[in-house]
Amino acid sequence: MQRNYNNRYQYETSPRKIAPEFAPKKNNYKGKKSTARKIDLEKNKKNKKKLQAERKKRRKAITYVIVGFGILFAICYRNAQIDESFEKVQSYKKQLESIEKENSQLELAIESSLNLSNIEQQAKEPLGMQKLTNQQIVYVNLEKDDHIEAAAESVNIEDETFIEKVINIVKSLFK
Repeated sequence: MQRNYNNRYQYETSPRKIAPEFAPKKNNYKGKKSTARKIDLEKNKKNKKKLQAERKKRRKAITYVIVGFGILFAICYRNAQIDESFEKVQSYKKQLESIEKENSQLELAIESSLNLSNIEQQAKEPLGMQKLTNQQIVYVNLEKDDHIEAAAESVNIEDETFIEKVINIVKSLFK
């Protein structure tokens, strides 16, 4: 009598056996001939070689991509440094312009303060100076004759080079 366990209530105390979810693989090579086994091994070797070749191609492509990104990164980094240097140069030029402008303004201020009336006023007020009177003026007469004396000794300046000095020293040794 066949029992249908799916639809019926189970009266027994032992649980029914469920088929295992994992079934181990059976060895396919037990009943085959040795040539079939060799063919399968050769196919596996070919497949491994193909896989290795594909992996090598992938590694090569990935290496090229990484090198390309590295080069692009280096170019971008160098351009950033150039831009930064350019900005520094521009800021230094602006500072130079402002300093030159300030310098020219100070030169104009000095030139405008150097007129004769300003100098006279500065001498009278803070320094307490006065103009000279005729009694304070003394005239000095200087003779107009120029006296040139010849030097007692004559100075000989010879322009000898280092090589000529060495040659003269060597000649003096052999005399």
